[in-house]
Amino acid sequence: QVQLVESGGGLVQTGDSLRLSCTTSGRTFSLYAMGWFRQAPGKEREFVAAISRGGSVTGYADSVKGRFTISRDNAKNTVYLQMNSLKPEDTAVYYCGARAGYYGGGGFSNCDYWGQGTQVTVSS
Repeated sequence: QVQLVESGGGLVQTGDSLRLSCTTSGRTFSLYAMGWFRQAPGKEREFVAAISRGGSVTGYADSVKGRFTISRDNAKNTVYLQMNSLKPEDTAVYYCGARAGYYGGGGFSNCDYWGQGTQVTVSS
């Protein structure tokens, strides 16, 4: 069993930055590709970014390319999402997800485990 705990959300203004963290329990973090997703009110959960087990491969949704950066520290069992130039349309609950095995880029789905989410609100 893998438990994921997100943190770092909050209320910011347009153009500000935030860094989200997702920390996992257990000793198998490096076996999982990791992803960030978000869900705005009244909308379905959508893919934001993902990273391979070793961190060498990343993928992003078009809406966040150039503004968000995903990274991971396997020694700390943590994946990060650095969010810059935030916009009101980035307002959502952000979730991290873990999927065992290979990630080669592009989209990311079928997570085995999910965190509880952290709220990000961007005011205009």
